[in-house]
Amino acid sequence: MAGRSNFRFRKVASLQWKTGGFARGSAYKIGVMANKTISKPPAISARPSKRATLKTIAQLTGLSLSTVSLSLRGGTTLKEETRRRVAEAAASVGYVPDRAGVRLRTGKTNVVALVLDGADDSIDFARYMIQGIGEGITGTRYHLVVTPEFDRTSIDSIRYILENRTADGVIITHTAARDPRVQLLMDNDMPFVTHGRTEFFTPHPYHDFHSERFTELAVERLAAKGCSHVMLVIADDRTNNFHNIVRAFERTAGRLGVRTKMFDHETDLTPAEMRKFGRDLAHAPDCPDGIVCASEIRCISIIAGLIEGGRRLGTDIQCVCKQTSDILPAIFPQVDTIEEDVFAAGQELTRLLLRRIDGEPAEALQTLSEPILHWRG
Repeated sequence: MAGRSNFRFRKVASLQWKTGGFARGSAYKIGVMANKTISKPPAISARPSKRATLKTIAQLTGLSLSTVSLSLRGGTTLKEETRRRVAEAAASVGYVPDRAGVRLRTGKTNVVALVLDGADDSIDFARYMIQGIGEGITGTRYHLVVTPEFDRTSIDSIRYILENRTADGVIITHTAARDPRVQLLMDNDMPFVTHGRTEFFTPHPYHDFHSERFTELAVERLAAKGCSHVMLVIADDRTNNFHNIVRAFERTAGRLGVRTKMFDHETDLTPAEMRKFGRDLAHAPDCPDGIVCASEIRCISIIAGLIEGGRRLGTDIQCVCKQTSDILPAIFPQVDTIEEDVFAAGQELTRLLLRRIDGEPAEALQTLSEPILHWRG
């Protein structure tokens, strides 16, 4: 996770990624990259410069118009060096395709839409996901438009995309077992990919974290450390991922002879409330000696409460947490974590979606990422 650029949101309602970075406009306000925050757009000259065209790029690179056009359309038959030269030249002259003209000629928008869950409590999930997708579309003809979604039961965002044809393909996150957004996309034959699996009989493209394996490894780790009573802390029973984790937890604990306890999966508890829960748990007569947690924010809050309540981390209680940032290890370096590489997930989702847009069958576009272990004690 080291080496990724620092990135901070400011009043983000929606945003757009172009080759080489984020585009700025009246609807897109964002601070970006290199530990700096852009507070206002650069001054614009009163005299507009001449618009860069395909001919401009062809003259710069010495390539033919047809080669430049093919490269900017993501032509995979071209050499990587050629595509890189074209992308660099396009960026240097500020080339922006006339999307209205492209749409009239081809029916394509050259846009990928990310419908991003706005209530996720995984630290840095949105940042790494957007950066991964941005990296994935770099050098292609596609732009990224992000739509935050705060109600997973709503299909309004997907319906808008479909009715107005504002994108050529869609990425959605945090899927439910019978997700209505997935059903609507399938019914309308729109190319899409999900970050998460579903239980639909009809296959669709997806990329998912292998959460069952995460759970098995976490319980086995705690059992190997001598834990006999393990609590699972997991939120949001609306997702298919929740049910995958719970089943794997009960199955693995039963195999190892470990007693289990489930945290009440409320989704609206604040970190302060989670800390109070940890403090109360420290004084409970049936306090577990091991915790599996699927959220860094919840894990940090609970551990803080347990310590405040007098429990010694690593002695009285052990913990294994899912990791999506470097924050938890910095605060509690002795805690074992299992990482999901969300940046790589964004890249993989983009790869699958572009292949689906090109017509590849859905059943060939289903992948899982394996957990990355960080055992620390």
